Amino acid sequence: MNLLLNLPLIQAAGGIAGMSTPIVTFALVIGIFYFLIIRPQNKKQKETKAMIESVEKGDKVTTIGGLRGSVDSVKDGVVTIRVYNDIKLEFNKSAVSEVVKDKKNQKIAEISEETDKKSKKKDK
Repeated sequence: MNLLLNLPLIQAAGGIAGMSTPIVTFALVIGIFYFLIIRPQNKKQKETKAMIESVEKGDKVTTIGGLRGSVDSVKDGVVTIRVYNDIKLEFNKSAVSEVVKDKKNQKIAEISEETDKKSKKKDK
């Protein structure tokens, strides 16, 4: 009988240790969501923003609607795309989904990346 009367006291004594398990589990779930969902999404947004900001005249682009052409001019938030001879269409920069740099510009970018990598190795 005494054991049944003391049961609430025994449960209360282990209450602090019992509370830490759900807190640790909750923190673990938040950490998993951060590394599997939030962080990659932020990284992709930064890459997309950098790609859109790097659009230059002469680049080949594809819009989110699937239209392909070459960039004729770039203004503040607007890109003019030459689709065929004298046919030019204006789009918001955010409508560009893919940028294919001109081969000449691409080689220059590759050379600069290699130079950056070599300089970083020397700095270490």
